[in-house]
Amino acid sequence: MCRLFGLAAGRHRVRATFWLLDAPDSLEMESRRNADGTGLGYFDADLRAVIDKQPEPAYRDPEFIRAAIEAESTTFVGHVRWATAGKRTPENTHPFEMRGRIMAHNGGFGDLAKLDAHLGEHRSLVSGDTDSERLFALVTKETEARNGDVSAGIAAAAEWISQNLPVTSLNLVLISHDELWALRYPDQHALHLIERPAGASEPHPDAGPVARHQGLSARSGSASMHSTDLHTANSVVIASEELDGETGWRMLEPGELIHVGPDLAVDSTIAVPHPPRDLVPLPAGSPNIDT
Repeated sequence: MCRLFGLAAGRHRVRATFWLLDAPDSLEMESRRNADGTGLGYFDADLRAVIDKQPEPAYRDPEFIRAAIEAESTTFVGHVRWATAGKRTPENTHPFEMRGRIMAHNGGFGDLAKLDAHLGEHRSLVSGDTDSERLFALVTKETEARNGDVSAGIAAAAEWISQNLPVTSLNLVLISHDELWALRYPDQHALHLIERPAGASEPHPDAGPVARHQGLSARSGSASMHSTDLHTANSVVIASEELDGETGWRMLEPGELIHVGPDLAVDSTIAVPHPPRDLVPLPAGSPNIDT
């Protein structure tokens, strides 16, 4: 499956160094199985959106590794792609930027022509071929129709798709320069959350020498994302899987929408309380199925 990662550190600019070079199941290793693109989105010191992405697996992209280690921001979105819609091009690689926000998506849905018609003039925001970028355009349209309320926009977009299109999953992470939103819908892919106090990002003692130097940790069977700066700041992390060496993770409920504000308060609501009208189940034994 695609790998989603999101981080919010409130009003603190931090490094989200999540590229693990020595983990048995690191993002680098995961990119050998999800080899259709890697990307990182964040905001620079002038609050401008920055997207660093290539339609290449992470282990072939030294520039992305450098950005993942060195970039500083109050919010981040990371993504490793397994393409299900759209060719391997920069335009189809996550994350995407629209109206000063950044989003990545894990999952899929069909009948893109019907969604294109529904988007109207907002279809012009889409430069690639993916369902994911169209989802972002719909979120943007619905947000603007609701006076900039992003939570309401995400809920409305997910509701419309759930009732009108065949759906596998709409899991997403969306950020502004000081806020984060995450949706898990329906229940076919996992999405986890942890509220991490300052000091929770120290390297695990079993980490290798490279990981220790970069503030990373590793443990067999899971992927870890740590920052050398997070020991000085509270943070909230969203991820497709529980990260190594941490406790307190919880799975988001199906339909649950999370909003994290600049004060790191976590607001939760069930934005879509029902399953999709046309659920496309994942095949039994599929590696896309999350547990």
